Amino acid sequence: MAEHESDREGREPDEQKVPFDEDAAWRAIVAGYGQEPPDPPGARPFKAVEDLALPEPEQDAGGDTDKAPVRPLGSSVSFAPGVGPRDYTPSEPSEDDFDEDDEGHFVPPEPPPLPAADTTAKFAWLGVVGGPILLLLAVLFGWEMTWWLTTLGIGGFLGGFATLVMRMRTDDEEDDDPGRGAVV
Repeated sequence: MAEHESDREGREPDEQKVPFDEDAAWRAIVAGYGQEPPDPPGARPFKAVEDLALPEPEQDAGGDTDKAPVRPLGSSVSFAPGVGPRDYTPSEPSEDDFDEDDEGHFVPPEPPPLPAADTTAKFAWLGVVGGPILLLLAVLFGWEMTWWLTTLGIGGFLGGFATLVMRMRTDDEEDDDPGRGAVV
């Protein structure tokens, strides 16, 4: 510690004690409020929106920058309304477009219909979805939370959830273990 203190004694303090007139600084800020500060030297002002597509004016020896180009320059392509790259529709493929190696246009088959749910599964889903909805309606409408309303809401959810979990298929019927690798 003593080494650090001796080093500091020989140096000047980091901060000079210059009197600061805070009132004068605030008066300068208030006097300049609303005025735009001057541009730094060498800065060019922003171009108007209408002139953005025009090329930059060139400074030649004569200082003639008042000439405006005949037409604005740009790299984009303008299309008439209703005509453009997004309006292109490819022609429908015909059988003549395919070679003998091609199989033609693939049309996927209709998916099989969903299996019909049994009555137990329907009541289980009714409990899982209907129980919380019943409790939410009771809170929103300010119904009195009686024992039967609470039992029906919470018990319906828990009973329906337990029923759906118990009825899940585990696919343990097959003795094949796919994790053993190739079987010879």
